[in-house]
Amino acid sequence: MHTYRQPLHGLALAFLAVLAIASSGSSGAPASTAVVLPQGAVQPLERQRLVARRISAILEEAHYRHIAIDDRLSEQVFDRFLDSLDGQRSYFTAADIAELTAYRQRFDDIIHTGEVEPAFLIFARYQQRNRQRIHYALDLLAHEPDWTVQESFEFDRAKTAWPTSTQQLDELWRKRVKADGLALMLTGKSWNDSAELLRKRYERVLKRTDQITPEDIFETMMNAYARTFDPHSSYFSPRNSEEYRIQMSLSYEGIGATLQTTDEYVSIVNVIAGGPAAVAGTLNTNDRITGIGQGKDGAFQEVIGWRIDDVVQLIRGKNGTLVRLQVLPAGAAPGSPEKIVEFTRGKVTLEAQAAKKDKRIVQRNGRAIRVGVVSVPGFYQDIQAQGQGDKDYRSTTRDVKRLLDELAKEGGIDGLVLDLRGDGGGYLPEATALTGLFIDKGPVVQLKDTTGRIEVLDDPTAGTSYDGPLLVLVDRFSASASEIFAGAIQDYHRGYIVGQRTFGKGTVQNLIPLDRWSQRPVDGQLTVTIGKFYRITGESTQHRGVEPDIALPSAISLDDVGESSLEAALPWDRIAGVPFQAVRQPASVPTVAALNRDAELRNAKDADYRWMVADINAIEAQRKLKTLSLNLLARKAERAQFDAARLERDNARRVAQGKPPLKALDDVETDAVTAGTPAPTAGAAKGPDILLDQAAQIMADIIVATAPAQAATPRKATP
Repeated sequence: MHTYRQPLHGLALAFLAVLAIASSGSSGAPASTAVVLPQGAVQPLERQRLVARRISAILEEAHYRHIAIDDRLSEQVFDRFLDSLDGQRSYFTAADIAELTAYRQRFDDIIHTGEVEPAFLIFARYQQRNRQRIHYALDLLAHEPDWTVQESFEFDRAKTAWPTSTQQLDELWRKRVKADGLALMLTGKSWNDSAELLRKRYERVLKRTDQITPEDIFETMMNAYARTFDPHSSYFSPRNSEEYRIQMSLSYEGIGATLQTTDEYVSIVNVIAGGPAAVAGTLNTNDRITGIGQGKDGAFQEVIGWRIDDVVQLIRGKNGTLVRLQVLPAGAAPGSPEKIVEFTRGKVTLEAQAAKKDKRIVQRNGRAIRVGVVSVPGFYQDIQAQGQGDKDYRSTTRDVKRLLDELAKEGGIDGLVLDLRGDGGGYLPEATALTGLFIDKGPVVQLKDTTGRIEVLDDPTAGTSYDGPLLVLVDRFSASASEIFAGAIQDYHRGYIVGQRTFGKGTVQNLIPLDRWSQRPVDGQLTVTIGKFYRITGESTQHRGVEPDIALPSAISLDDVGESSLEAALPWDRIAGVPFQAVRQPASVPTVAALNRDAELRNAKDADYRWMVADINAIEAQRKLKTLSLNLLARKAERAQFDAARLERDNARRVAQGKPPLKALDDVETDAVTAGTPAPTAGAAKGPDILLDQAAQIMADIIVATAPAQAATPRKATP
């Protein structure tokens, strides 16, 4: 969550007014409805009727879009609600959808009146179909499939038509069960063992279906509304509100990742800066957890089909203990090679999130060029310590300034790389303050709030702390405050942006408790988008992100990750720019075209770079798959071909580095451990930090071109 804590003048009062309207108008709403739920169906709670009306008022009055929940929006909410239940078109038939379409234009009424029975009725139908499908899948396990048949399974059905008959659904599920079994058999299991594992998996799904609570249905329904407004507005149930509080308090002991359920998988939503997962760098957004093992040698417990809270409990544990995750990489087809990642559980603390420094020496033309590296995992500030009057409170800007001073005392640097990869943002004032370390004075970002008022946020301190060559390294996970900083550095011509197009999150959210007088989230809470960021040129960072001056390859998919990949994302737009004075660069500073040309020539001879590009291309080819062969021999041949290609890539890299080739993939893993670097996996290109190496080399190109004889040292900020 990227929060905006600077006052927005009257906006906070507007929120209170909205809450008051929602509460005062609640008593007259009817508590009954003509929709009768089937016997045994989960019934809505009376409290949820009030909460629904309250949420409708907040969304209509406080959200940045200022749109009414009317018949047109009702249709969108209805479609999104169906997608949240059956996004892969595997349970409902076309006849079900035709019948349920009677409620397509009633979703505006049910949130306004609190008569939420239609949503619960739709869920009851889904629950019925879910039970039918799982029982059918369990029956199929009685007989081993014919693995010699040449047929395929379409595993990505998000954009396909609803099945037209029960027979078509049966055929779909026959292939799905066969695909599940084949994925297990590719790991060396027999059919009997695979069938037993699938039986337990499907029975868990059935049990989970029977454990659905009114809160589960209500949360799914309310999120269909909130995320029709935009993808960052969300409703948290009381239970998930408490989970959110725990995460934001940074006091829990786990791996530091936010999870969600997608189909039968628990997947990674984001990795929390400073946590064990962020430090390890082995988990990516949309990775799917398939198994969890305790300790170094504990057996993996399959968690496909589990409730998310049960998965969370398995991952959490005592500080300092080891947990291992079996992960299906983002975008990979079911049955693709999985990766094993391990983490030492620990608290996600401010210290763990803190910026860190390093120094790299790049040899160029007989000269040792000193490149400082400062990594910023998040934009943080110890607000509690500051509020208590602690003059030494921690913040991103303070820590980066201290690290720059330390680099100066350690002999100085010729250039600086500021690493913002994976930095999802954080506290907005830190983005403006950090920018101020590198520009003398001027505006940094514009903020347009839900009332249409535009506020310009300036560099809070005159003077700079570092004047030398600057390069900002970003990737697709660099978001929000990271994009504000990178955009400002680019607009001022203060440095070069290098890496991948950033996330494109140019919106601001506020967290609104739905309990006006309670200390605990009895009714849950709502996250609402209340504003948009704009660069000082007037261009929004929303949707488009920040384009790098020099692009580097990345295993992160632009199609699957980022604001542009999210439904209902607010559009890119622009407002008027504000006056600012760009930094004057010496005539000797190289152009972007020259730097790109030099990088291409160097990379053609760089074995690590060529290996990384080849690995990324292999991953991208896997992502493009939409169907899987259900022929066992064909799949084994595909797996063997995939492994052989990976071994060939690794050996080409080794030979270019003067190392002997290896005979098997197991040797690659062993060699990586011996060398002290992570082994490459099917999920991402790992090993030495090749992208940071590239950034250091580009910085060396800049320094050689400008040819300063002395190191660029940080200087104290001037008042």
